[in-house]
Amino acid sequence: MTVQADTAALYATDEAVVTVWSDIGCPWATLALATLHTAAAERGRELLVDHRAFPLELFNSEPTPKPIVDAETVAIGALVPTLGWRLWPGPERCYPVTTLPALEAVQAAKAPAVGGLPASDQLDTALRHAFYGQGRCISLVSEILAVAAGCPFVDEAALADALARGTARAAVHRDFGVARGPRVQGSPHLFTASGTDVHNPGADFVWTGDPYDGGFPHFRSYTRDWADELLDRIAKAPQAD
Repeated sequence: MTVQADTAALYATDEAVVTVWSDIGCPWATLALATLHTAAAERGRELLVDHRAFPLELFNSEPTPKPIVDAETVAIGALVPTLGWRLWPGPERCYPVTTLPALEAVQAAKAPAVGGLPASDQLDTALRHAFYGQGRCISLVSEILAVAAGCPFVDEAALADALARGTARAAVHRDFGVARGPRVQGSPHLFTASGTDVHNPGADFVWTGDPYDGGFPHFRSYTRDWADELLDRIAKAPQAD
């Protein structure tokens, strides 16, 4: 691979684009993205996000354990109640066992026929809200398409066709291959062509015990300064048409 190809595999070369490696089932990534979107909205700035898949279940060879997600959801939801999160409200048999179909849909939405980067980001945001705020089973393609129906930027029929043909499935596994390298440290990890390179920004916390055995994440601090710094960094980049 050339240096340019290596760079493109890691992050978008457009300086106005923020590349975010994450799993939709990761509360920390969802917090970081919400913080970044809020900061951009307060500035009245269009935010372009290139989502890359960091599929935790492929790394760990198991679904992300519900007790860990619950503990993180409680800690983050209490810290930032405006997120509107809640614990899973339905029966456990309906809890999402995989996020791969949702990650695939976000990649599929990047295609111009579906809507491009704005559609991909809008769908990613909506899927996270569906999971953390509404308790919807985003493992199901039918539920993913129902979420997409509420996204104005997404061509739902084109997305349904892409999912039926599996056109973005390889992209998720390609991202997984890149994410296994040394540069991407976890979910979330944010990059920009202008120099941003930060893992789980703003969150300073410790686990009170083994997260697999009843421990909880305890925040020592959380700041959104990183989002303002990132937006300042890309402020000189041209806005997309």
